[in-house]
Amino acid sequence: MIPAAPLPMQPRRWQQAWREAVRDPRELLALLGLREAALGVSEAAAAQFPLRVPRGFVARMRHGDPHDPLLRQVLPLDDEMRPVPGFGVDAVGDGAAKAGQGVIHKYEGRALLVATGSCAVHCRYCFRRHFPYADETAAAGGWASALDAIRADASIEEVLLSGGDPLSLATSKLAELTDALRAIPHVRRLRIHTRLPIVLPERVDTELCQWLQALPWPVVVVVHANHANEFDASVDTAMHALRDAGALLLNQAVLLKGVNDSVDALAALSERGLAAGVLPYYLHQLDRVAGAAHFEIDDATALALHAALVARQSGYLVPRLVREVAGDASKRALHDDSDGRNRPPVA
Repeated sequence: MIPAAPLPMQPRRWQQAWREAVRDPRELLALLGLREAALGVSEAAAAQFPLRVPRGFVARMRHGDPHDPLLRQVLPLDDEMRPVPGFGVDAVGDGAAKAGQGVIHKYEGRALLVATGSCAVHCRYCFRRHFPYADETAAAGGWASALDAIRADASIEEVLLSGGDPLSLATSKLAELTDALRAIPHVRRLRIHTRLPIVLPERVDTELCQWLQALPWPVVVVVHANHANEFDASVDTAMHALRDAGALLLNQAVLLKGVNDSVDALAALSERGLAAGVLPYYLHQLDRVAGAAHFEIDDATALALHAALVARQSGYLVPRLVREVAGDASKRALHDDSDGRNRPPVA
């Protein structure tokens, strides 16, 4: 494992880094020594889904490289504005699975809370880029509707915090939620899906770790990195702190054209994550959300890449290759069939 220094006591550090995020595509390209016209940057795409990327994440991009895999994930391009059949605004059926204010209940025993619409980075392939956050946020009304929905369903043993990014919320707001969840006896586990420890590792501060340590349940933190270059010493420090706070760390990635669509890139991602104390969990086929078609990898290529990864890596370094299908009881494992609709579920 990569050694990490003790976490500094700087409670306002992450908010400052959040405020200083890059929001102008021209500024982003200037920081990287790139010309706007050559890359197909789209003002219309940026107006529809604004650019936001922390400067620490920008610093991990390769200067002068228009094909940098981190840049590709955040730069608004003309490709986003081309309508593609089969790509829509609710790619995974969130709307049909609503069970309360900001509560999505798709899978047995688990409920997902859309804790906030805010995120430190706007990933161009985000499956919730069109989600109606103004109407569907669990934190609205002091979490009351969300808590009522969970309290009323004794089958819910695990609560997933998602968004947006739940760690966009102040730790005091997160504590308000978990204090209320403590009073629901059938809640036994907490899972946090977050990209902030990767793109804004300053968020993992002393206050957040103290909150995690005080929680009464097993806590799983599922981070989201798609490329090995997303890890650096600051991310290693954040992961070390999360593990010291008692969290189990897993990574989920999305298979993206031009980002990680090679065996070398996928192997490096798993190995670099492990060095930071994070085990691979899922490798998702792209959710078919409008604006993201240019990232899609066909199933045959995805299966070939995954098979090569299986042959190359130890089993614990191989994520499960899955697709989310609206209405299914769980994620679907990809197997060798042509339409992707008759594949067995995975837990």
